[in-house]
Amino acid sequence: MTRLLKVVGLTGGIASGKSAVAAVLRQRGLPVLDADELGHMVLEPQGEACDEVVAVFGREVLGGDGAIDRQKLGAKVFGDVEARARLEAITHPAIARLAQRALSLVAESGHKLAIYEAALLVETGVYKGLDALVVVSCSVETQARRVMARDGLCVSDAAARIASQLPLSEKLKVADYIIENEGDLAALRDKALSLVPVLVERFGGDP
Repeated sequence: MTRLLKVVGLTGGIASGKSAVAAVLRQRGLPVLDADELGHMVLEPQGEACDEVVAVFGREVLGGDGAIDRQKLGAKVFGDVEARARLEAITHPAIARLAQRALSLVAESGHKLAIYEAALLVETGVYKGLDALVVVSCSVETQARRVMARDGLCVSDAAARIASQLPLSEKLKVADYIIENEGDLAALRDKALSLVPVLVERFGGDP
């Protein structure tokens, strides 16, 4: 990736609203790279992490179509710190390599600024190699309410999902820009829109 391209990280906790912010930035013309989408790609039958994941976790993680079933894989690692670490040791480097190739293409197309959306930018230390970090934040209570409504979870399951992630307070410590998301979607959209000219003025670009 050429360093002529500035890359701003976008992260947050579960149900904090980072994907909604990413959608707004994309609508405004900023290239947005989604690490979750890349994670799907590396686990596809021809993805570079597929064979190793199957070798480590067994063929029982495959679905009827022969592809990795993400729900089955998730069930094997959720709540198991060691298993999750083994999976991340396989997938994270593969995702990083794919991201580098994708960002190189963005740079070659003439863009000066791109957004890299990922849940684990702080946990993995990836944010240190980026030009800035945007964190979308809300209270734990708001997270829990949204997770229960979105995923149909009970209070304890929602709390477990939230507890499995790095606290948002830790991410806020290293944020260059913070978007508070305690309101509705319209309010979040306005905040995301107001961030665009700030980023463009600092890093360039033409959204």
